[in-house]
Amino acid sequence: MLVDGYRRSLKDLRISVTDRCNFRCTYCMPLDEYEWIDKREILTFEEIARLANLFVGLGVEKIRLTGGEPLVRQNLDQLVAKLSVIDGLQDLCLTTNGALLGEKIDALRDAGLKRINVSVDTLDPEKFKRMTKRGDLKKVLEGIFAAKDRGVQRIKLNAVVERGVNDDDIIPLVQFSRNNGFAIRFIEYMDVGNANNWTSAKLLSKKEIIEKIAARFPLKEIGRDQGSAPSVDYEFLDGRGDLGVIASVTEPFCSSCTRVRLTADGKIVTCLFSQTGHDVKALLRGGASDQEITEFLRSIWKVRKDRYSAERLEALRTSNYDPKSHKKIEMISLGG
Repeated sequence: MLVDGYRRSLKDLRISVTDRCNFRCTYCMPLDEYEWIDKREILTFEEIARLANLFVGLGVEKIRLTGGEPLVRQNLDQLVAKLSVIDGLQDLCLTTNGALLGEKIDALRDAGLKRINVSVDTLDPEKFKRMTKRGDLKKVLEGIFAAKDRGVQRIKLNAVVERGVNDDDIIPLVQFSRNNGFAIRFIEYMDVGNANNWTSAKLLSKKEIIEKIAARFPLKEIGRDQGSAPSVDYEFLDGRGDLGVIASVTEPFCSSCTRVRLTADGKIVTCLFSQTGHDVKALLRGGASDQEITEFLRSIWKVRKDRYSAERLEALRTSNYDPKSHKKIEMISLGG
């Protein structure tokens, strides 16, 4: 079994298929314009599939497709078809903002996609437009229900919670998920990238989120799936569904992190808050063999010692944390 410097195994691969997005969510990519990666530098589906196969050979069990917004990449179903048949892969998921989901779900489902995460931070149409700058909530909801109607087995809603922005949307989102049979996952507001001007004043902690929900809907804690999932999961005591909370800021899970990321332009990144990546595209396009690339991937993971969230919490507790002092890869390149 391949393990890193803290004895953490490699199980999850997040693949960013594009840095482009049709939204400008304030907590992720708030600027109106970005300098996009040249399309010639974006990995092809064949290159992604080759790497995915090699990662599965190293122990990866789950793959998630992200962006930017992955559905702005043309013919994404062709990549899904290549990945869904990898021997040994146990789970293939897509994380999307849902805006293009309604028109693409049939092709994605037919290609083998069975699980989808959709970002929905509020059910208020006007607030949704303010938070995304360009989003139409009606179209997103239509996409979610189209996926449900087409038989997608597991649909999960993701909501990033910001104090004073959408913390009053927590209960409506829970009610919506319960009424429609969706799982929901709330995410603490994090200092991802460099552009979102993160401040702890806008952080609503997992403890506060759970207290707010439990006051209305009694909960039972389940814990982390397989002990290493990002979210701590809960069941409703009345049996009507479940929810989770990702508390990267107040309850770091670095000690059990099994995730590696592949950026759209072919960098291997070992932490969401990394400053740099490792260029695997040069090997792919330079004629390297599968064995050579596998050894490259293995060497990266074996020396991995990332524990950024744990270090951030230590700094926050001493009032000595400046998010701008740690320059990070922008979220648009990494995905969630």
